[in-house]
This record gives sequence, structure tokens and C-alpha cells, in this order.
Amino acid sequence: MQTVTTIAEVRAFAEEARAGGGAVGFVPTMGYLHEGHASLMAAARAECDRVVASVFVNPLQFGAGEDLGAYPRDIERDTALAAAAGVDLLFVPGAAEMYPGAVVTSVRVAEITDRFEGATRPGHFAGVATVVAKLFAIVGPCSAYFGEKDWQQVCVVRRMAADLSLPVRVVACPTSREPDGLARSSRNVYLTDDERSAAPVLRRALQAGADLVAAGVRDAARVEARVAEAVATEPLVVLDYVAAVSADTLAPLDPLVGEIRLLVAARVGRPRLLDNIGLTVPA
Repeated sequence: MQTVTTIAEVRAFAEEARAGGGAVGFVPTMGYLHEGHASLMAAARAECDRVVASVFVNPLQFGAGEDLGAYPRDIERDTALAAAAGVDLLFVPGAAEMYPGAVVTSVRVAEITDRFEGATRPGHFAGVATVVAKLFAIVGPCSAYFGEKDWQQVCVVRRMAADLSLPVRVVACPTSREPDGLARSSRNVYLTDDERSAAPVLRRALQAGADLVAAGVRDAARVEARVAEAVATEPLVVLDYVAAVSADTLAPLDPLVGEIRLLVAARVGRPRLLDNIGLTVPA
């Protein structure tokens, strides 16, 4: 595996791969890689001829008082994991390479970012959309792999790529989980032992909501209440929101029909944790 730090090196690698008829897979990350990231890299490796991954803690998507300075970093471990996962090129730029001057241009995806994480973290998705658009422009035509855990992010990136006619196929991969069901996240490292034991309630709560839908309930409020009740059984987990929404637009649905997502976010000690589950409800 080759590790590079400049935009020019990434462009040259991807252009050479495509010139030879190869398909490029791309996995953008903020580092502190775990098995979830490795699963995205494995998916790219299975479908593409060359795999590019990036490690960049993007300052634009952190708000005031958030954990930009404390965000976990371990580039040696990241390099080893990426190599083991079959990455061909690891792009590790510094902030000056990505943002050589004042950032006066940003990408905002309206409506879909107005609720949930967008409401809780103002400006977050503008930072995500801006850096992802920039990375897509650097790598060029490719398939880009994202985890379903951050479902709203998947929706934002898909809509941005479609609206801007970017030559990128956005691939959503299943959430990678620990054996007890907790969605893998770089921020799980913040959890104490007691918090770690409590955190899997999010997955159990989502499943309780899904079971209610499977039993025939189509009232979104009843399903959301069932998820909230299940989360409340763990006092260390403080619910932020739960919502049953359209999988594509994140718009409210009532009755629940078609492709839906149950979303949940909660504070578990220091970190906010996200999870979701997808359901297909026949008309």
C-alpha cells in the first residue's frame, strides 16, 4: 500500500487506474479506523480494481465546543488496518493541503439537513458535504462507500452527488456491529465500562420498534414511543430523538409504508451515539 499526502498524488493514481480500464473504489474516513471501516474497504476491494481511502479529520464539520481537538487519532494503526483491508492508496492530507486558504465556498444540501443531526449540530452537514464534494473532485469518477450507521449522512451525500451530477456511485453498506449489537464507531472509545454495557440498548430499542411494525402497527407515533420506552430502561442512556421516516427523504411518514428508517440518537456519557434500522412496509 502507498501512503500519500497531496491532492496531486491522489489524482495521478486514480487517473492512471481509470486510463488502464480499472474501476476506482473510494472510502473516505476521519481515521481511528475500526472493523466497520475495514468492512467498507473490503466492499470496495470486492467491486473495484483499485481502492483509495482517505484519513482526514475535517474541521468544517465540528461545531463550537465539539471534540475536534480530542477526536481520537492513531495514524500508525490506521495505516496497518487499511493495508490489511486491501487499500492500494491511503490519502492522509494535512489541513493546509485540503484548505490552503480561508474557506469561502461551502456546499449545503437543503431540507434533508434541517432535522435530526442537522438540527442538533448546526453547520455539521455543510461541513460534511463540502469536504466530501472536495474529495469526490480529487478522486474523480469512482464508487464511494459509506456505512449505514450515519444514515442521514448517506442521504445527504447521495442527494449532493445527484444534484451536482458528480460521477460517483454512492454505495451504502450495512452497519458493522459488535457481538452485542452496538454499532461500531470511533467515538465508542469514550465510553466507560458501565456506559459500554448500557449502549447496546439502542439496537434493542430499534428492534422493538421494528417488531411492532412487523406485527402490523402503522402509526409512527406508536412505533417511536415503543423505541423511546425501550431506551428509557437504561438510565445511563439519555434519548435525543427517535423518528420513523422515509428512507430516502427523511420526511415524516404516517401511516408507515414503503421504505422507512427508524432513527435513534442518544447521549451515553460523553459521546452521542447514532443507530438506525431499515424496514420495507408493503402498501
